[in-house]
Amino acid sequence: MATGEVQGSGGGTAGGRAPGTVWVVTGPPGGGKSTLADVLAGLVTPPPAVLDKDTLFAGFVAEVLAAHGRAHGEREGAWYDGHVKVHEYGGMAATAVQVRANGCPVVLVAPYTTQIRQEQAWAALVDAVGGEPVRLLWVRSDADTLRSRILGRGRSRDAGKLAAFEEFVARVAPDVPPSVPHTQIDCRDGAEPLAAQVARVVAAATTGDRSPSGE
Repeated sequence: MATGEVQGSGGGTAGGRAPGTVWVVTGPPGGGKSTLADVLAGLVTPPPAVLDKDTLFAGFVAEVLAAHGRAHGEREGAWYDGHVKVHEYGGMAATAVQVRANGCPVVLVAPYTTQIRQEQAWAALVDAVGGEPVRLLWVRSDADTLRSRILGRGRSRDAGKLAAFEEFVARVAPDVPPSVPHTQIDCRDGAEPLAAQVARVVAAATTGDRSPSGE
């Protein structure tokens, strides 16, 4: 490990500076993660680096799918998970380690469907990003909200989700809370304004209240 890099789950840096907090914004595709991350980034001090999986890797993923003769909208399933997603998540984690090494907070934006449902997988993610402090914000949604927002954003890469929408909803379970400690942010249509929900979460973090809500 190079000098200055964040160590594993033991925390701390080689220079003695505490690593920046990692905020993991997770939930189903189309649930409102990117919007939540934008609001969060405006409230956290010092300002965090936002690492959004789609922003970072959308173009690269399109090229990988084309090179393997896969459909452009294939962003779910066993082949995608094993050949693409594992590298997306690995790249995000490695970048988070570098960014937070000097105290800068990081916001990771991705579904992390497996990680939030399995304690061992979540522990591996926490270790991969350099250890605590890591806070999980889970975007709560529902099938109607997802369909409306996915249709509204009109992205070609969502074709696979819409073609088998019921299977997609069953897989991402938008209204089933994570099995690991988390804070729920309600992003369903008609929910409390996002800014008010996030402001409470950031205020609690500032005062050192680590107790999750919405479990």
